[in-house]
Amino acid sequence: MQKNERKQVTLYSDGSSLGNPGPGGYGGILEYRGRTKEFSGGEPETTNNRMELRGVIEGLKLLKEPCEVQVVSDSSYVVKAINEWLGGWVAKKFNKVKNVDLWEAYLKAAAPHRIHAVWVRGHNGHPKNERCDKLAVMEAEKQKTLLS
Repeated sequence: MQKNERKQVTLYSDGSSLGNPGPGGYGGILEYRGRTKEFSGGEPETTNNRMELRGVIEGLKLLKEPCEVQVVSDSSYVVKAINEWLGGWVAKKFNKVKNVDLWEAYLKAAAPHRIHAVWVRGHNGHPKNERCDKLAVMEAEKQKTLLS
């Protein structure tokens, strides 16, 4: 790899909430040169869209240097926002946009990187997306148990 070349990383991510709002979780996989790192987390009261976005944010925060990141998600909300809407939202100071706190956190986590998002159909046999979904649901179930 040349000095100015960025590492190419794939970030697979998914989110889940049991109720919308309800207990939720996110799960993700970072992949670099055939190596993978799984991560997950959750919140007691959240929405599916928030967990979808949290998965991306938390994955980006794990990167230790500027990278070329391909985000793979089954959330059209996250993919379209990253690829199409975010610039306009920033220009309008997030006027009438939901989840502003997370979009601002995303911008901070994304700042050192070059990011492009790719949509995949959920629950369609994509192995990494299925694994992320399993991690997200396990975390949502854990949050539900903690509330009981």
